[in-house]
Amino acid sequence: MPKRWRKTISREKLPDVLVPGLDVVFVGTAAGRRSAAVGAYYAHPGNRFWRTLFDVGLTPRLCQPHEFPDLLPLGIGFTDMAKLASGMDHEIDPAQFDVPRFEAAMARCVPRAIAFTSKKAASVFLREPTGRLAHGRQKRPHKRSEIFILTSPSGAATRYWTVEPWRELALFLGRAPAGES
Repeated sequence: MPKRWRKTISREKLPDVLVPGLDVVFVGTAAGRRSAAVGAYYAHPGNRFWRTLFDVGLTPRLCQPHEFPDLLPLGIGFTDMAKLASGMDHEIDPAQFDVPRFEAAMARCVPRAIAFTSKKAASVFLREPTGRLAHGRQKRPHKRSEIFILTSPSGAATRYWTVEPWRELALFLGRAPAGES
């Protein structure tokens, strides 16, 4: 059978949205249960992700989770550290993290910024305990990409929430709302 006719079967919970030259790639630990069920990034109603993107100026309007593929023209991409898993960070088996896959994906798309939406995702990639990581722009870039660790937009992380690292990312990308530069 010619290759073009073969159907690729993927067990990934959410597809990567990655192309060369992105401004930012948002990286989660793994799809949450709601996101995996509906097939959209940051889909739980209590998740602050989409509202925050709009509030800090990364999107021109408030987008809905199902619109995630439509953010490519805005220079925004998506992936997770554990593509075959879903659930909360503490529920993900460490064997599910695929750092080599992630590294290869970042080498192909070389975004201006890699923005981790959880300390867990960042700790897996940076090989540092979460307690040693600070939110915001990191001192060490990844090859040609700047690294940001954002506060988790998950409703489960409300007590740790602050929008400041997200604003820092928007300022770096030159997209902060008027009056915030």
